[in-house]
Amino acid sequence: MPPAEHTEPLLMLAVVLLAGTLFGLAAKRLRLPSVTGQILAGVFLSVAGFELFGHHAEHALAPITEFALGLMAVSVGAHLNFRRLRNAFRRLVLLLALESLFVVVAVTLALSAFPAIDPSIALILGCIAISTAPATIVALVREARAKGVFVKTMVAAVALNNMACIFGFELSRRLAAQTLQYGTPHISEVLVGASSQLLEAALTGGLGAIAMIAVAKAVRRPEVLTTAGLIALLLTVGIAQHYGYSALLSCLFLGLFQANFTRGREHIVDRLFRDFEPSILAVFFTLAGMELSLEHASVAGALAMTFFAARAFGKVGAGYLAMRLAGATARVRQNMGFALIPQAGVAVGLVVLINADATLHELAPEAVDLFSPIILTAVVANEVVGPILTRFALSRSGEVGQDRGRLLDFIHEENIQVGLEAETPREAIEQLVDLLIRSHHLDPKLHAPLLESVLERERQDSTCVGGGVAIPHGRLPEGMSTVGVMGINRKGLHFDTPDGRPVHCVILLFSSPDEPERHLQLLSMIAGTVGSDPAIQAQLFNARTPAHAYEVLHHEDAAEFNVFIEELEGL
Repeated sequence: MPPAEHTEPLLMLAVVLLAGTLFGLAAKRLRLPSVTGQILAGVFLSVAGFELFGHHAEHALAPITEFALGLMAVSVGAHLNFRRLRNAFRRLVLLLALESLFVVVAVTLALSAFPAIDPSIALILGCIAISTAPATIVALVREARAKGVFVKTMVAAVALNNMACIFGFELSRRLAAQTLQYGTPHISEVLVGASSQLLEAALTGGLGAIAMIAVAKAVRRPEVLTTAGLIALLLTVGIAQHYGYSALLSCLFLGLFQANFTRGREHIVDRLFRDFEPSILAVFFTLAGMELSLEHASVAGALAMTFFAARAFGKVGAGYLAMRLAGATARVRQNMGFALIPQAGVAVGLVVLINADATLHELAPEAVDLFSPIILTAVVANEVVGPILTRFALSRSGEVGQDRGRLLDFIHEENIQVGLEAETPREAIEQLVDLLIRSHHLDPKLHAPLLESVLERERQDSTCVGGGVAIPHGRLPEGMSTVGVMGINRKGLHFDTPDGRPVHCVILLFSSPDEPERHLQLLSMIAGTVGSDPAIQAQLFNARTPAHAYEVLHHEDAAEFNVFIEELEGL
């Protein structure tokens, strides 16, 4: 076999893809995440003694790794849709604050106990510990076909903790350099330097998003959009690398800007590559596994295991406490911390920056030399154990297999209002039409015709169906898909109802003239289940938050009335 430096890159790519695919399939057969199998495939290739795979292989295929990480970062950033996360704001802010605090403090204090680690250096490691691997999380969510409040919160939290990690890393790195050099750091210089990284990444990602959005508005041909998406992604990564700031953070901002400034097309870039995304991820995680040498464990030893344990403690504790303070459901608060354990590319990339930092090398050479062994050993543990824990958390959340079309798919957490107050049905309908326009991001000009459509139907006959439920409904203009919102009042609204019971739940429904059958199915299913099942009513009418109400509607136990479309079509 030719020496590694003369091996053809395409041959290496083929072998890496084959190994990653086979190990991934084997892992799934063992009911493990395919990501875990792909990482183990890389470890196997790196220790199996094949001359084909050396540092040359990793260098030759580095562009694929960077492309895959950028693609995943765009996908994660696109989950930071502020309109959809409106109801999750409290959960995310608390989680970001407590995760940053708990993880940084736990890791910093634990590592500072070792004489070889200066507290300022331990602080850098504590900031690196904040990040969760976005590529791993997205891959696991898609593999499990998971969807719901837990997944929405988790993926948005990953985007935020990566931003916090990179910003904290820049702060702590500058703080350590000035502390070791001068004894007292210049806080203003530290803040300016770290903030510039964030602003430069935001500017690069924002410009890429603006260009992509402009192209998407001008053209509709798939091949042109695919080419434009590829150019936007490559330019964002390339420009960030050229000027020396975070490509991952730039791609996160690319996805974030698309999600918030493109009506109805939040995932322009990552959707274009979904057909061959499994192949990209198989190569990415296999190459990541090749970077994880078990030899580092002999150097790092107790330091790496302390980092791993302290980080896991901080993640689990912060996840539980933040979700409890935010009033999240039991399924969310019990599983969030475990889902955030995976860690890979961001941590490794930051270690590369530390190794290239001449100032820190000069000031604390022995401590800096320990960075790679500590982080790479911990990454081995986090990327082998972490995906298993994330998959476990997804399963316990009840959201695995939920990313399929369901009858009530148009009602999400952001489309639900608890504490609806109204003296008359008209007042309730007006409030819910406002929520509909806002939460579904519809043209405000539709407000008047939609409201009149519902009121016209109410003049014909009351839509209070009994059992504490009202289903006012109307028609949308042609070409629009079904939309709806829900309002809940625990005490009950005193409207005229056929059974004399107060109304606790108002579901405002608008369907397209193109979907008359679905319109009738929706009315029948809602009236026949929510309007007559005391168990569902007890849970739904007493929902404390939109997240609780969403869980009632979309939990696996709700499949009797919120049926999967594929099952409905088979009836």
